[in-house]
Amino acid sequence: MLKGSIVDIFHQGGIIAYPTEAVFGLGCDPDNEKAIEKLLALKNRSKDKGLILLAGNYSQVLPYINDNEIPQDKRCSVLARWPGPITQILPANINLSPLISGAFNTVAVRITNHPDIVELCRQTSKPIISTSANLSGEPTVNSWQEVLQQFPYQLDYILKGQTLGLTKPSTIINALSGAVIRS
Repeated sequence: MLKGSIVDIFHQGGIIAYPTEAVFGLGCDPDNEKAIEKLLALKNRSKDKGLILLAGNYSQVLPYINDNEIPQDKRCSVLARWPGPITQILPANINLSPLISGAFNTVAVRITNHPDIVELCRQTSKPIISTSANLSGEPTVNSWQEVLQQFPYQLDYILKGQTLGLTKPSTIINALSGAVIRS
């Protein structure tokens, strides 16, 4: 296990469990490919699926998206959906790691209002990779205690907070077409 604060562990490439709006998530530094590979292996998740970037504000995701490909008439609706439990599919920066975008030229992004994650992103000045804190195909978990049951020793840090109490994971929307991918 890595030692230090959650911010230190994030910067050292650690895998972190944390509360989101409805479920606990697993994440790491989106700029650390080894950490992302470790996270995918831990979850037994296909590299083709892609991952979510969870941020405290829009400016934190700008290095990872192609903001110029968002038409001006769509920009207001994209920004109006946040912060909150809406994940939006946006055009990816051409240099974005395929470990984040998966088999797509897009990236899933959510600007959260969860105070613990907003603060983590503020302290690291970047988003965090976000995927549910469960093995692929298994039910999602809603508490840090359930995280420990699934991952008793594999994680580098567990933020022992609480979810915001929503009952289902975030809605996923294609930001440009408005199509709902997961409700």
